Amino acid sequence: MNEITVEIWTDVVCPWCFIGKRRFEKALEQFEERDAVRVRWRSFELDPAALRDTEETIPQRMLRRQGIPPERAAELLAGVSDQAAAEGLEYHLDQARPVNTFDAHRLVHHADTLGLAERFQERLMRAYTAEGASVADHPTLIALAEESGLDTGPVREVLAGDTYADAVRADEDRAARLGVSGVPAFVIAEKWSVSGAQPVDVLGGLLRRALVETA
Repeated sequence: MNEITVEIWTDVVCPWCFIGKRRFEKALEQFEERDAVRVRWRSFELDPAALRDTEETIPQRMLRRQGIPPERAAELLAGVSDQAAAEGLEYHLDQARPVNTFDAHRLVHHADTLGLAERFQERLMRAYTAEGASVADHPTLIALAEESGLDTGPVREVLAGDTYADAVRADEDRAARLGVSGVPAFVIAEKWSVSGAQPVDVLGGLLRRALVETA
């Protein structure tokens, strides 16, 4: 059996990405050759110009940028939270702060070298969607990395410099070449792709198609 590579482009501050992650995990659980699947987490910044140091929440940003009143924002976010709940996730998006995620992405690449990318990605997503944590704040990132099993010394070194910056940019360049313009985005075996938090059966169908056509 050939190895099937699944590249998943996400941004930490994308609530739909966590939902998409859960649905992909369910599809993979049902996939008969799941041991042959190799998942690679890819970086994508929804807002590269986002501030690193801000207390602004999603509802506040929706009001400032789009003029959406708090009541309507609450309705829209509740719809996302309901879909998250259906996947076993608890969201508190009224507290979520959409900050700059470049450093978080750099640390995911660091975690990947240790085989901990998925665990750290999970922790970052939960911190953002459920805990109101700033995923740009360095002390917060260090604490989340430690909870995910990473040694804090190397994590601090990464954050103090520009290590893995090139890797983040390479992911973003690759996304552009492949036509990935939104997240989550799943590219399977470099041939089949789909964007959005797709249903489990859609993701499972792509995995099965890759299994047949790459055999």
